[in-house]
Amino acid sequence: MKEWKNGRPWAAAARAALVMVLASACVLAGSAQAAEAVPDSGPAEGGRMVVPLGRTVGIKLFSDGVMVVGLSEVDTGAGRSAPARDCGLQAGDIITHINSEEVDTIEDVQQVLAQVGGEKMSIRASREGKPLQLTAQAVQCSADGAYKLGAWIRDSMAGIGTMTFYDPKSGRFGALGHGINDVDTAQLMPLESGSIMYSEVAHVKKGVSGEPGELQGAFEVERDLGELYANTAQGIFGQLTDPAMAEGLEPMEVAQRSQVKTGPAVIRSNIDGQAVEEYGVEIVHLYPAGGDGRDLMLQVTDPRLLEATGGIVQGMSGSPILQDGRIVGAVTHVLVNDPTRGYGLLLEHMLETAQAAAD
Repeated sequence: MKEWKNGRPWAAAARAALVMVLASACVLAGSAQAAEAVPDSGPAEGGRMVVPLGRTVGIKLFSDGVMVVGLSEVDTGAGRSAPARDCGLQAGDIITHINSEEVDTIEDVQQVLAQVGGEKMSIRASREGKPLQLTAQAVQCSADGAYKLGAWIRDSMAGIGTMTFYDPKSGRFGALGHGINDVDTAQLMPLESGSIMYSEVAHVKKGVSGEPGELQGAFEVERDLGELYANTAQGIFGQLTDPAMAEGLEPMEVAQRSQVKTGPAVIRSNIDGQAVEEYGVEIVHLYPAGGDGRDLMLQVTDPRLLEATGGIVQGMSGSPILQDGRIVGAVTHVLVNDPTRGYGLLLEHMLETAQAAAD
């Protein structure tokens, strides 16, 4: 996801041009072999109904704490110092407290450093989910006089992605089919709060071999559609507060793993303005249940989509996959060396994760 590194600028602008960038893009060596439906002994959704969407939305996410995305040296006038590196901080660490003060934004960190000055401070953080306690001492920067640790930090991300489903009974929605990861550390961004907003696609950068394409557009930062409650490896989930996006759309049965087969299918995607259309694809491979988010492989066959985008592009993640009158899952990743192919995640796995995150 394309991000802003300095603060949260959407409060100052009515619209922002952004693009969703996939957290990862996978390359498959060799050719995929055809497979029949793969039985699964896991829990089945058993006729559960949700509304397949396929609309792009603007997404803004505020992190729980601030993420260290890089380390640098500070010029003190008397030499260069690296307090963050010296105290043991690493890229990917999540700082939650400095001394007794909770820090969730870049501004919070700057204020605490200004108050503490050159005194020693305790830093409470987490690394790969484990708590971490460090002691650091900021130094004064000769360029602006501010006290600094020599750490690049991030507190928010924003971009455009695709909505997968809406559950009318619970009011929940799911999108992306993968998590929102920090672009520098590739780690899942810890969610403090976030929301989705109306958006429209203004331009498509066509995908070619070795260079994935992308949807580019704008979203309305002052018009929230829903609130996020989870950022997970299987997608982002939240409560829809404005159900207008789902008006006029019929719920569809969720396919169980045993009901999915290789062969023709369609995806719902929004690649121009706010229009959602269905495009032909082929499910060319089904993988055994492995929990890595790659349940199936798709091949784009629709000449309209191939002409417009070159296949699957960044920003289409979350596009629902439909087959035999059921919603099968969501597009998750594009293959770097072949934009006509990509991976998909079964919807039953997204729903299981959405429920577990809400409990």
